[in-house]
Amino acid sequence: MARGLGPALRDAGYNIHAVASRTPATASLLAQALDCEATSAQGVTDTCDLAFLTVPDDAIAPVADALRWRAGQFVVHCSGATEVSALGSATTTGAHSGGFHPLQSFTQDGATLAGCTVTVEAEAPLFDTLETMVQALGCRLNHLPPGQRAVYHASAGYGSQFINVLMAEIAELWGEWGASEADTMAAILPMARATLDAIERQGIAPSMPGPVSRGDAGSVAAHVKALAQQPDALDFYRAHCLRSITIAQAAGRIDSERAEAIRHLLTNQD
Repeated sequence: MARGLGPALRDAGYNIHAVASRTPATASLLAQALDCEATSAQGVTDTCDLAFLTVPDDAIAPVADALRWRAGQFVVHCSGATEVSALGSATTTGAHSGGFHPLQSFTQDGATLAGCTVTVEAEAPLFDTLETMVQALGCRLNHLPPGQRAVYHASAGYGSQFINVLMAEIAELWGEWGASEADTMAAILPMARATLDAIERQGIAPSMPGPVSRGDAGSVAAHVKALAQQPDALDFYRAHCLRSITIAQAAGRIDSERAEAIRHLLTNQD
């Protein structure tokens, strides 16, 4: 997170004063890239008016508790799931605490922040500062109320790591006739990208493809029969198709009679 956020903030015109890491070599490399000082965690706290804690979730509270904060200082963690209350030791000294979570996958290949959504939880005056920062980064702002971080983070995962789960499920089934993962992804990814593009243009329900959205009960029946010898795959298929029925009905693609017929095919265990 720090390796992605630091350069983005520098390029947006912010002055990065200091960085720290439990691994000094890591801090030195990032400091060189940002042309700033590599110091201790307390050194960052003593130097900076706004400090970002880009540490693992279970380290946020212990790190915050171990540092000395000052009144009026801004301290922000970058976790999606951990409540801002984990920074309680800072707020007891008069510091302002908040959450700043870029909704982006920071992988080994890196990621750009421009255009992504940043979820901010804070009160004024910190919120105003973070809102300006989001705009400077070229990002969209999602203002999250207190107490919603775990639900927000869990649901956001559907659009990141659960995509990997979907692709793994497809690759496993295609492997039955010898298709490699590379072959599978070469076939599926263009279709997946087209679906995402359609969602962006038309919305979720109107753009949904597939037999459920067409009311094609015959295809659904054939799928259920073909997967009958693979209980895990069949359960996975059934769960997603059942959710598809609701979406198709919301778009007016299928009527209640057709929806019930497909639902019966998916829930009948005989």
